[in-house]
Parts: sequence; C-alpha cells; structure tokens
Amino acid sequence: MKVHVLDRLMSGALWSVCHVVLTGFLLLTPALAAGDEEHAIAVKEVREVVKQLQARYEKTKDLQADFAQKTMIEGFDRPITSSGKVSIKKPGRLRWNYLAPSIEDIYVNGDDVKVYVPEHKQVLVGKLTQMSASKAPLELLLGAAKLGESFEIEPTPGNGRGVGGIRLLNLLPKLQEGEAGRSLQRIVLEVFPKTYFIRTVTLYEMSGNVASFEFSSLQSNVGLGDALFVLKLPDDVEVVKAPVFSAPQ
Repeated sequence: MKVHVLDRLMSGALWSVCHVVLTGFLLLTPALAAGDEEHAIAVKEVREVVKQLQARYEKTKDLQADFAQKTMIEGFDRPITSSGKVSIKKPGRLRWNYLAPSIEDIYVNGDDVKVYVPEHKQVLVGKLTQMSASKAPLELLLGAAKLGESFEIEPTPGNGRGVGGIRLLNLLPKLQEGEAGRSLQRIVLEVFPKTYFIRTVTLYEMSGNVASFEFSSLQSNVGLGDALFVLKLPDDVEVVKAPVFSAPQ
C-alpha cells in the first residue's frame, strides 16, 4: 500500500509537498496573555524564525532537494514510506518525482496538475482548485500566497524545537472562501539552522492521519530550466481526467 502526494491531495490533506517552500511573507497573529513571559519569549523566537525564513526564500528563485515521506494512517500500526526528488521554480512550478518504492511523477504549473504512472501507462490531469478541499499546503510549498493570509502562525504546542534548537512553527489553516470544509488540522514546520531552508513539513489531518516530509541535499538558485517542468509522455499513454474532490459538509 502506497500513499503519495496525490492521495494526500485527494483527501484534502497535502498537496505535497514539499520541496521546500518558496514562501511569501509570513504574518504572525498569536494573542499574548498578559504577564505570560514564557509565551512572549516563544512568540518572539517564532517571529525571528519567520523573519529569517522569509529572507531566505525571497532570494530563492529555484530549488532542488531529496525527500523522504512517512505517512501514518489512522488504524494502521506501521507507517507507509516513500522517497524521491523534488524541484521547484518561481512562480508556481513543481516537479515531484517518487523513485521508491515505485516510480510516479507529479507536475504542477499554476493550477494545472499532471500525475504520470509509467507502470500503468496513464497520466491523470486536472485542476488543483477542483481536486483538493484545501489549497493551503500547496500554497505553502509553492509560495503562491502570503502565509499570513492562509494560516495563523504560532509556537507549536509544548513550544517544540527542531535541529539546532530552532523554534518550530505551528500553522493553523484559515478556511478560505469557497472551501466547503476543513480536512487539514495543522502544519508544523522545521527549518535548518543557519540557512533557514525548510527541513521538515508535518501535516496533521482531522481524520488522525499524519504525513511528514523530510528534505535533504538542498540546492538553490541553480538555474533550473523550464523544460525540466514539462512532462514528456510516450505515445501509448492514456490520458485520464481527474475526479473533482468534494469536501465533507
């Protein structure tokens, strides 16, 4: 059983990730309790992470990375794992290649989505806005919108820290106009020390499923060409129109 980015998309939980994010401006909005010094310190640290993260990705035109994905499905004892490579280029282009345990290629260009499964000789085509209950995860990954418009941003519960003691970011999706319901509870971001590129993205679904993506071997501003993001298909591939996702009411 394999759970990939499209599965997360169709369930409304991720549109995966990740590559690592080409973010817009992040806006912090947590309320401070009077006299809560510990919380005030946490918020200050989160703001600093946001500032550094913003500065890093404003200078990032393109990016490549390896990824490892682990998905815990509610009711299953063991996680489902997969891995591959991801490439992104501003504005709004994503190439997500699963290499193990099987090959699948996902291409995003703006609102256009193509998912190619060589083993099945099929390519699934559709519109992101018609296939997902929430665009927030993909907006996070592609930097298609200001994060402050899509998320409330605050310290994680328990004031968690990642590698190097850097404060984790807790993103709470806002219900956007036209969305029928919410299937994504929250997203937790961890950044690399010093570079402030995103190291991990963890998505918590309302269903109890948890999908995490860890990135490594990052390379930025390498001059990725447009041709890298164009899917070239053999003549015998069947084109299948993606079903429209209907969010729970």
